Amino acid sequence: MAITKIQSESLNLADTYAFTGTVTGAGGVNTPAFEAVLTGSSQDINDATYTKINCNTETYDTDNAYDNSSNFRFTPQTAGKYYVYGKALLDSTAGNMRNVINVIYKNGSALTLGAINFHSSDSNDSEGGSTFVGTVVDMNGSSDYLELYAYGDTVAGGTSSADVGERRTLFGAYKIIT
Repeated sequence: MAITKIQSESLNLADTYAFTGTVTGAGGVNTPAFEAVLTGSSQDINDATYTKINCNTETYDTDNAYDNSSNFRFTPQTAGKYYVYGKALLDSTAGNMRNVINVIYKNGSALTLGAINFHSSDSNDSEGGSTFVGTVVDMNGSSDYLELYAYGDTVAGGTSSADVGERRTLFGAYKIIT
């Protein structure tokens, strides 16, 4: 006998039931979703300047919402709440990194950041570092977009670079089921 309506009065909720049918209308999907990494060559970061990180290789992109070749931004066409995350491992070959900041931008403005301050002295402090940054953001589903930026400050104005390989620099987001 097939059960077409479940009521707590007709089933013992403490029992375990084997189910072989299909459930519809339950749950949801975490799409659109993407993750991209920086591959190939390291990306130069000008000293004390916020620079967009060009994560150019997609690990996945469920809805083709991330542009990995020109503007390096995520533009989902589905409204909702998204978890967005990123990190860029900045390296100063001179061994004089003072600050590393990773920032998620929404529509061209800083949304959230993560930072490391190694020291404020003028001595050689650190070769480099990375912070992971993530947050939940509302997206309108038509024109909102997200980007990853990095900032590296070195002693005496040296340069730094965003590292490639071993998922050192990455950017991603996915829709939250609400």
